[in-house]
Amino acid sequence: MSMPLRQSLRIARYLVTQRLRGREKFPLLVELEPLFACNLACVGCGKIQHPADELRRRMPVDQAVAAMEECGAPMVSIAGGEPLMHPEIDKLVNELVARKKYVFLCTNAVLLRKWWDRFDFKPSRFFAFAVHIDGLRERHDESVDKEGVFDEAVAAVHFLKERGFRVTTNTTFFTNDSAQNVIDVLNFLNDDLGVDQMMISPAYAYEKAPDQEHFLGVTETRELFRKAFAGGNRKRWRLNHSPLFLDFLEGKADFACTAWGIPSYSLFGWQRPCYLMSDGYAQTYRELIEETDWSAYGRGKDPRCANCMAHCGYEPTAVFATLGSLRQSLRAIGGH
Repeated sequence: MSMPLRQSLRIARYLVTQRLRGREKFPLLVELEPLFACNLACVGCGKIQHPADELRRRMPVDQAVAAMEECGAPMVSIAGGEPLMHPEIDKLVNELVARKKYVFLCTNAVLLRKWWDRFDFKPSRFFAFAVHIDGLRERHDESVDKEGVFDEAVAAVHFLKERGFRVTTNTTFFTNDSAQNVIDVLNFLNDDLGVDQMMISPAYAYEKAPDQEHFLGVTETRELFRKAFAGGNRKRWRLNHSPLFLDFLEGKADFACTAWGIPSYSLFGWQRPCYLMSDGYAQTYRELIEETDWSAYGRGKDPRCANCMAHCGYEPTAVFATLGSLRQSLRAIGGH
């Protein structure tokens, strides 16, 4: 299953409008990082390795909203760091929802129940919590290097669902994950926990991550997902991806990278070319688009991209390919 029908139609209208306006490059979703600080030290992430003065910084709400208004993207994923540590995270979410942006608030959920009374979040079809769950109990707690985090994340999902919020999950897989690991965690999220939708991603070799030994290559990624998707599993899981991107993960389709479709905006500005690589920053979205040599990135072009199959580069391409095909559009609506 892909995104909800109403959201799919909204995104389709947006894409058609951009094409009619003659825009070749435009954002589908923005990865917004209003802080780098985090309460965990996950082995696959290096955000907390920033200097102490940078970890103390928090992006003003007005700055974040202005960036989203400038680029015009219909969706935003608020990440970090841990966004719940931002003192005005609820204000930021509410400002974006008021502008009818589809907002996904990424969180490890450890602080959610503990700090709930500090927040003023309201259920909305434009808003979803995106809880990071990298496996079942032992596997997840290992990935975040702290015991008890899985149980707290599960409790937070129940807590949010009881209060009427949409809850999605984000799961990253590494070389020490098997196809059965993938099946087990997605079955749990889909059937037992009952989250609204799930996102999945092969781990990319983020250069600051403490663990550099377990990032997936292209061949390994395709083999992992081909086995996990066998037997019709992907058709029944509520996956928040286009069918063509899932085809891409298991090697049934291949695409060029369009990292400009999911740009990253952080405390440093618009990151070139994506949130996984850092070749400088632009101060405006227009500068990012016009002054970045996009032809230099992607598999077969930049050695750093050789093993990347991340959604930030390839999901936009899959979405654009879907829009250009009636058959694929109908397939996306049907979730197959």
